[in-house]
Amino acid sequence: MIPLKRSCKEVAALIVAREDQALPLRERIALRLHMAMCGACPKFERQVLTMRNAMQQWRNYQEPPSPPESVTKDTLSSS
Repeated sequence: MIPLKRSCKEVAALIVAREDQALPLRERIALRLHMAMCGACPKFERQVLTMRNAMQQWRNYQEPPSPPESVTKDTLSSS
């Protein structure tokens, strides 16, 4: 079953490619087998997921509405 064996470099490329498209069944199986045996690649996968989540939050971030200018001036002059 050597055709399913992947190096860490190949697995890293698959992890990144999986962000943009669905992987074929053969590649998903190879990825799962490698992840079960490797200590470093699951850590890399978690890092990629963390970055993806951070970017998603950044894309959805909106500035809180600023108070109306009249409220700010009134607050400053009454102090």
